[in-house]
Amino acid sequence: MPAVSVPIRAEILDRLRAIEAEEDVRLIYACESGSRAWGFPSADSDYDVRFLYVRPPDWYLSVNVERRPDVLRRPISVSASGAVLDLAGWDLRKALVLLRKSNASPQEWLRSPIVYRADGTVVPDLQTVAAAAFRPLAVYHHYRSMAKRTYHDHLAGPQVHTKKYFYVLRPLLAVRWIEAALGPVPVEFSALLDAVSPPGSFRPTVDALIEAKRSGSEGDAAAPIPVLQTFIQAELARLEHASPPPPTDPISMDRLNTAFRTTVRSVWAE
Repeated sequence: MPAVSVPIRAEILDRLRAIEAEEDVRLIYACESGSRAWGFPSADSDYDVRFLYVRPPDWYLSVNVERRPDVLRRPISVSASGAVLDLAGWDLRKALVLLRKSNASPQEWLRSPIVYRADGTVVPDLQTVAAAAFRPLAVYHHYRSMAKRTYHDHLAGPQVHTKKYFYVLRPLLAVRWIEAALGPVPVEFSALLDAVSPPGSFRPTVDALIEAKRSGSEGDAAAPIPVLQTFIQAELARLEHASPPPPTDPISMDRLNTAFRTTVRSVWAE
């Protein structure tokens, strides 16, 4: 897993502190999302910083709380060292609502291997809640749809942007992971490759593509790669007739409410 350099990490932390001061929020967690967290960044990949924050208690004790903003985003900017920084975050309440739907984004954020900030008092419990909220059927359909859509939009022509292979391969391997009943899907692409890669030339081809992406740029394009095209097309065809995992009950709202209240009280305790 490529490390984040000390200067870039310091600038990211500075910007996170600025968001807290400007918005009167407390950031309880901040991580890397996207290709850097997955383990296959290009030399010029953005830093996709995602965070969870908590407002003061009175913010939530409001008649119009449902209409209040629950997302914070800063314009994409370039750091002093030339890195492209993309910072965005969700209110904890929004994240918990999405966790109950087993939305893949907060699941992935809370298991990211690159963490910039984490409140040691509340984040471990939130990670436990996220694991309990995992519902295989919902995540299965999420990754299956992502793979199908990305393939048809970006990999079906005579020239392809090679980075798009990862945005199809990762969800397809995630579906295999779910089909094998291995639990919450890991963020790291290498963990998926180790567990559910097909035999033959698939893995060496993917490993070579990872190395090429790390040394290339985000815009690199080339002719389609036959080994990967064959795998993708076969998997998409198989999934048209495959049986999805059985439905499971969502995590209880009581457990989410407890996690929410405990976090808000802890974060804003004097």
